[in-house]
Amino acid sequence: MSDTRGFIPDPPIRARDYRIGCIGAGMIMAECHLAAYRQAGFPVVAIASRTKSKAEAVARRWDIPVVHDTPEALIGDETVDIVDLAFPPDQQPALIRKALATPHIKAILAQKPLALSLEEAIALRDEAARAGKILSVNQNMRYDQSMRVLKQVLDRGDLGDVVMATIEMRAIPHWQAFLEGYDRLTLANMSVHHLDVLRFLFGDPEEITTVSRVDPRTAFAHKDGITVSTMKFPGNVLAVSMEDVWAGPREEGFDSDNYINWRVEGTAGVAKGTIGWPHGQPSTLSYASRHATDGKWVTPSWETMWFPQAFVGVMEQLQYAIKSGEAPALSVADNVKTMALVEAGYRSMASGRAVKLSEISIHS
Repeated sequence: MSDTRGFIPDPPIRARDYRIGCIGAGMIMAECHLAAYRQAGFPVVAIASRTKSKAEAVARRWDIPVVHDTPEALIGDETVDIVDLAFPPDQQPALIRKALATPHIKAILAQKPLALSLEEAIALRDEAARAGKILSVNQNMRYDQSMRVLKQVLDRGDLGDVVMATIEMRAIPHWQAFLEGYDRLTLANMSVHHLDVLRFLFGDPEEITTVSRVDPRTAFAHKDGITVSTMKFPGNVLAVSMEDVWAGPREEGFDSDNYINWRVEGTAGVAKGTIGWPHGQPSTLSYASRHATDGKWVTPSWETMWFPQAFVGVMEQLQYAIKSGEAPALSVADNVKTMALVEAGYRSMASGRAVKLSEISIHS
């Protein structure tokens, strides 16, 4: 049994009452969404994808009763309450709009990035509000167990006033094939996890400076391969997020040491940990606090992982929003602020300067 020392690394399930229709049959749906939903007992009633045979294979694996010919047909299925999207960001907005216009659909879970541009994300936010529908965005790193426990440590004041925070990624993501056609790579598709979770921890940043270079391993044309972003948050909190997607040679006989580490330093304590995703292990957290641990390091533990268990929390918060009438924890309005931070990062890369978030308008 894990010793969580009174922390709650995985949120309780408060609702599992709404029927889910899944659109997409790739890795993230087959290995993460559906694995999490099976564990949580969330009802999945239908699936569709761009290729019906792939949807059929995933349906057999996860005992999904209905396979639709097209994503549009699934949205029209009146047994579906929630549309769960795992689709490329250039094709996702059209399906979101279809679902917003469909009376029986109660809510939509979209992937991040929500769209290819901040302007499109703002438009989707406003269209969802006009339709009176819940649109949530799958920023699943907020449900990584180490990030949730860190948030609890911060909220209790165990670290005092935060001084400095870092996320250091030296790991190799699997870039989906559809990214080859876009002009934005790491900042929009990998760094977005880290930038969003820093917002979750510290609030909305005041400015960002981002620098980048190409990644030697990524064969298709791109500008932002390896990225480093420095941010200033309220309270004079300084944060650095580094996405080194090269991480050294990766070949037979080469002993690679991929990892994602994080650290938060405060006036009364320090917390540090790892994100377990690159190795398929639970994330970790250790912290020392002057007043909470007498300056000694303590290490809460848990057995769940970012992939797939964090996806339970993502869908649970959406189900609970329908049930309670409250805004979802991962609301589209909040996600537009993360999209604005990504946009500011690209503007910083292009201009070679710090960009204040006040320069980026998110008003329609």
